[in-house]
Amino acid sequence: MRRDKVVDALSSTVPRPLAEDLFDEFLTIRQDVATGTLGRSTPGKFVETLVQVLQHVETGTHEVRPDVDGYLRALESRNAPLPDGLKVCAARIGRAMYTLRNKRSIVHKGEVDPNQYDLHFILGAAQWVLAELVRSAQGLTMEESGKLVAQIQAPAGGLVEDFGQRRIVLLKLPVRKEILVLLHSYYPDTVTTDRIVASLDRHPARSVRHRLAELWKEKMIEGTGDTAYCLTQRGFQEAISLVRRLME
Repeated sequence: MRRDKVVDALSSTVPRPLAEDLFDEFLTIRQDVATGTLGRSTPGKFVETLVQVLQHVETGTHEVRPDVDGYLRALESRNAPLPDGLKVCAARIGRAMYTLRNKRSIVHKGEVDPNQYDLHFILGAAQWVLAELVRSAQGLTMEESGKLVAQIQAPAGGLVEDFGQRRIVLLKLPVRKEILVLLHSYYPDTVTTDRIVASLDRHPARSVRHRLAELWKEKMIEGTGDTAYCLTQRGFQEAISLVRRLME
């Protein structure tokens, strides 16, 4: 998906930093669906940025820390100069996403743990909102808008499948890249060395342990060979870049 094209379209109505933030949060949600990663706060960040976008379209400015639910709840009944697709539909969808973020342990412990159908709903909701913003953007022909919307609506292909005791990276990758994709799906949790080796059992165990040691020396992961590993911030950024390339 061409990040620059979507950001350019959104920048016709809101400041470019807001457009970049919204699209990057969307990409992270899409990556989490592809890798089966649960429990991150990205849905909340996406909706917070959506509120800033709507505020800017409505008033020409936005708050640094908006009252997300309060703004979205009041928007529909206010005489705001926004099309109904944003004023009513996007606001209601945003509130639904934010409700899952608050009530389904996506940020903090709740009664129900987040799961795959929560994540797929959040991606579908984010796709709809982003597509509606692109459709409402200025300076695009119908053909250009349609192409961007088609890219946004493209399904996120699965990169990781969860089998309970282990997860399998579905693409054929070198050991180093497979480890990064696997640990990205668990981030920020640690993963035992035995589970990593079991998940990469198509490769020789010795090669997996050797690559883990290399990644540790490069400060991409932290842990010990006999217990467990997790991605460092540096490793997480490397894994994000890798996942984005694999999903293009």
